[in-house]
Amino acid sequence: MQGSPDRYRADVGGAGAIGQGGHPQAFLSVPLPLHRAAARRTPTVTAATHAQIRLSALLGLAGPVVASRLGIMAMGLVDTIVVGRYSATELGYHALGWAPTMVVLTTSIGLLSGVQVLTSQAIGAGRASETGAVLRRGLTYAFWLGIAAGLLLTIAGPPLLHHVGLAPDLADGAGPVLQIFALSLLPILVADTGIFWLEAHGRPVRGAVCMWAANIVNLVLNLWLVPGDSGFPVDGAVASAWATFISRFALLAFVAWVILAWPEARALGVRAKPPRDAQASARLRRIGYAASLSYFVETAAFASMSIVAGWFGAISVATWAIVLNVAAIIFMGPLGLATSTGVLVGRAFGAHDRAGVRRAGLLGFGTTLALTLGICAVVALGNEAIASAYTRDPAVRAMTAAALLLSCLFFVADGLQVVGAQALRAQNDIWVPAATHFFSYIAVMIPCAYLFAVTMDGGVSGIVWAVIVASLVSAGLLLGRFAWMVRRA
Repeated sequence: MQGSPDRYRADVGGAGAIGQGGHPQAFLSVPLPLHRAAARRTPTVTAATHAQIRLSALLGLAGPVVASRLGIMAMGLVDTIVVGRYSATELGYHALGWAPTMVVLTTSIGLLSGVQVLTSQAIGAGRASETGAVLRRGLTYAFWLGIAAGLLLTIAGPPLLHHVGLAPDLADGAGPVLQIFALSLLPILVADTGIFWLEAHGRPVRGAVCMWAANIVNLVLNLWLVPGDSGFPVDGAVASAWATFISRFALLAFVAWVILAWPEARALGVRAKPPRDAQASARLRRIGYAASLSYFVETAAFASMSIVAGWFGAISVATWAIVLNVAAIIFMGPLGLATSTGVLVGRAFGAHDRAGVRRAGLLGFGTTLALTLGICAVVALGNEAIASAYTRDPAVRAMTAAALLLSCLFFVADGLQVVGAQALRAQNDIWVPAATHFFSYIAVMIPCAYLFAVTMDGGVSGIVWAVIVASLVSAGLLLGRFAWMVRRA
């Protein structure tokens, strides 16, 4: 999977949103009060504040984010389907090679969330000319993160696969895939930095167009390279990884062109070298620490589920890869609603309107509940068709159909927990979501996965049950925290 739950949160517009998922996101890009004490002052409720908290506003903000993040997921979808229909074994290599890089990628994206936050704050303060400096500092940060992460995974990744209990043939097949993914971290991190900056400027559609253009490149390359008859000595998972590598550089080129061709780029300071400012650079990094911790915890936990699936063989790995890919695509809907809920909650919080905070939160939770219940109905009725679209292998298809049906039990809770986390971050309650994710996905999900999948011999179904339990715990704690904060005010 090229993207994963809670990993790519976005800011929508100068009004601000989250500062990945999570993405996830610190996260809040709205220029809000920096201290929670500000929210305890006498409320200043305005008609304009209440007018903003409508379903149309929620959905209008969510739409561009969903479109952009679906573009991210589409890369993973294409890779999974093309490789899965070529070979279930190759899909297992692809999933295991992607899992470690997913952890590093999403953690790095969390570290870069300060670009959105500082850009939105500068716009809100009437200092848009300073946002070019924010971008350039962010690009430098992303470049060195990409270099360091790529080298680390290229060197340490393959030996790691041989020390987590995988069958030697699985580890050998996944190693080259992991190394190619590691090499492609640099372009995707630099490109994402540019996309986040565009979103903070209220230009999310431009980033979405770049992402979908890169998807076309990825699709064409996958269809050409994966079958093994392209004339190059690659096929299967390795070929798909090279397609991702090339498409990520294409994305970087598209984003760079969009930013540099923007008539306002020069006035915003994009073309000017920013002055040395150690304090500004440190602030950009500091904002991302909470986000990166939250990303790391959740993605590491989900990556470990791929390892557990690997203990049961190639068919189980392929099945879990498909389930996780479907779940991540479904997650884009709640993710967009989480972003827009965070914006509306943040605006009400900034106006010291606690009734507005409650209303925005309930609107987000209710809409997410309705959306995820509808999705569950579609997946429950079409689980076999979805499985057939991903693979021709009868064993993988049967196991996937059953796992997708069971997964309907966590789609609702997973959606509610990401909206709950974002509603808290919008109130400057940043560390509680991170702690909740650690407890739910590390302290609860991993032991449950071992118990249900290994001890009770549940296999992939046991892994899904572990995700169900963890998602319910996370949703319960985060929604409870939101209710407590609203009552306390």
